[in-house]
Amino acid sequence: MKNRELSAIITALGGRQALQDLLGVGPSAISNYLARGALPQRAHAPVCEALRARGWQIDPGSLVLADPEETDITARRRVLLVVGGGIAAYKALEVARRLQDHDVTVTGVMTRGAREFVTPLSLSALTANKTFTDLFSLTDEAEMGHIRLAREADLVLVAPATANLMARAANGLADDLATTILLATDAPVLMAPAMNPAMWAHPATQDNLNRLRGRDVQFVGPAAGDMACGEEGTGRLSEPDAIVSAALHHLDLAAGRPASSPLAGRHAIVTSGPTVEPIDAVRFIANRSSGKQGHAIAAALASRGARVTLVSGPVAIPAPQDVELVPVETARDMLSACEAALPADLAVCAAAVADWRVTGIPEGKIKKTGDGQPPILSLAENPDILRHLATHASRPRLVVGFAAEAADLQETAMAKLARKGCDWIVANMISDADGKPVFGSDDNSATLITGNESEMWPQMSKVALADRLVTRIEAQFA
Repeated sequence: MKNRELSAIITALGGRQALQDLLGVGPSAISNYLARGALPQRAHAPVCEALRARGWQIDPGSLVLADPEETDITARRRVLLVVGGGIAAYKALEVARRLQDHDVTVTGVMTRGAREFVTPLSLSALTANKTFTDLFSLTDEAEMGHIRLAREADLVLVAPATANLMARAANGLADDLATTILLATDAPVLMAPAMNPAMWAHPATQDNLNRLRGRDVQFVGPAAGDMACGEEGTGRLSEPDAIVSAALHHLDLAAGRPASSPLAGRHAIVTSGPTVEPIDAVRFIANRSSGKQGHAIAAALASRGARVTLVSGPVAIPAPQDVELVPVETARDMLSACEAALPADLAVCAAAVADWRVTGIPEGKIKKTGDGQPPILSLAENPDILRHLATHASRPRLVVGFAAEAADLQETAMAKLARKGCDWIVANMISDADGKPVFGSDDNSATLITGNESEMWPQMSKVALADRLVTRIEAQFA
């Protein structure tokens, strides 16, 4: 055995400390093994067993690792998880665990601040890899080195990305291991910000955000809701499932692979925005829907590889990238567009469709009569798009409706679920806890009702809610 072969074994095991713990020896013994380029005979069996448990192939006689090109472990994607120093650092442990559920190898890097909230031992135990913390560790540099850490990752994921860490990265500082890796890596970088709402909204943070985006750094979140500091607003770390989904998506993009999502290639119909029902040539009946929630769902589905047809009433926001936009005005237009888009695997009816339309619409403009009497409008019920899709001969496999209610949210939404014949209902109040209207806002809270089960989702951004819903949809199609 040569010294470099023994070094490769030590690296494959997770570093010197891992070999010390496995053999029950001290650091001087490892130095002696490296000097001789050999392990004692008694070490062969436990080393082989430990390496096989980590997915490596090894010759038990020579202790030579198989060619990496022939080893299954190299097919696994590698994420370098940089944990910043915020209270949300504990969620990074869940992110690490869930990434491994998708056969992703995770190596942890922790800032000094992160170690005030969670320990390197916790992250190492969950990842089965050494967690790196010190830029100037002679042992770490001998075994791995910060440049190698930066270069061997398929994705660098920063979670949580604090205001301080974002600022140092935006300004190209390299004053600790985390920022040095961010400066040295040629892998894609995905950041999940988490900080106080005032810090997130501060012009300095927003400037750093734009500068990082200009360097192709990608972001997931932050979400809105109650903060650990007792304040409320946008700044919460995105939920682990949203971070993991974003990481998997960027891993696929980096590898040039099609999206690994079970939604990849599936056709989804999403309705969004209001419908506009004319009264005459200049007036109409509508509602305050901005389309933000429906458009966010369309974007989230497209990001998972779905082919999305977005049927939208008039809104003031642009259509997301990589979706087919079908602009409509009336409820009947929307129904026709949805039928034309069938067959589909999935339909999400997030539009706020007007229940009624005016019949007998006159040409031109209705004029005042001079006697103070208003015109009499005759109304007819609009088609029920959600029920129509749920009972269609080409019914999508999953049909999801939305319910905006003013009271009795759970009971009303469950009744709507049964009445419409859809699979799920996403129910929300028309105003938040402070009485602010949800229509037109950037945030939302909701209850997802799936049959007799329900999940209450706290206040978060509509983008985060869309990601959470699409993650649940992915699980349904998996």
